[in-house]
Amino acid sequence: MSNVCFRVKEPTTLLNFLIEQMPGMSKTQVKQVLAHEIKVEGRKVSQFDFPLQSGMLVERTKKSYSSRFLPSNLDIIYEDSYLMVVNKHEGLLSFSRHPNDRTVITELNYYLDHRNESVHAHIVHRLDRDTSGLMVVSKSKEVSRRFEEDWKGRVYDRAYIAVAWGSITPKEGTITSWLTDGQYCVLSSPTDNGGKKAVTHYRVLQTNGRFSLVELRLDTGRRNQIRVHLRELQHPVVHDPMYGYKEDSAPIHRLALHAFRLCFRHPITNKKMEFETPVPPTFMRLMEG
Repeated sequence: MSNVCFRVKEPTTLLNFLIEQMPGMSKTQVKQVLAHEIKVEGRKVSQFDFPLQSGMLVERTKKSYSSRFLPSNLDIIYEDSYLMVVNKHEGLLSFSRHPNDRTVITELNYYLDHRNESVHAHIVHRLDRDTSGLMVVSKSKEVSRRFEEDWKGRVYDRAYIAVAWGSITPKEGTITSWLTDGQYCVLSSPTDNGGKKAVTHYRVLQTNGRFSLVELRLDTGRRNQIRVHLRELQHPVVHDPMYGYKEDSAPIHRLALHAFRLCFRHPITNKKMEFETPVPPTFMRLMEG
């Protein structure tokens, strides 16, 4: 591999910056480079409108043939004949019905195709596009079905970490509400209004007055559940454009929510599988400030 580095001189977006730095390439070719070969400040980024600030370092890593088919915007933590566990980066959809969207499933199918494996990736559970963290993806509909039939019995520990605004009190608690899909976002009711019951347990790990680092466990897996419930506490997730503060001045360019622990019984072998990822460094920098 050989690396080429560029220093940003003025605020812009990543795709526009790369087009300027690579005048001999077409826009389509630059997009291919962006999808697989670009790091910003040492971190893999493929978001075309990622905001760049003056002084940032953009690095192009030219990959060897053997490594160029690794999936983009996710890391494969574990793989066997039946399933994969991946660490999804923020900004990547888990799944989409639109064939042109880049998702966890399309990235993994690209990877599997170039490995000449006669299997395809199938969604087991989802994370919001802007949430990062651990997901399990099956290699067959049968394995997905086994998860679906006994999700609560098979997945025995799943936890998230978030940075929320303010100092949360009490330091531990449970949030219960009924969630319904609104036109633009998920709506919450403290009483049963016919929606889906959602239960979230939280524990504050650290606070500095301005922010709280919170561990969260779900009894239910509703869409946007953690984001809605932290808003209910009046301590929304940092950098949440839908459920957070309208004027969010936190120095972070992503939703501060990460699925850091995933433990389940393997659907074929019944073996206990336990995975954990570190708290993202950007979260800890908020807590140090």
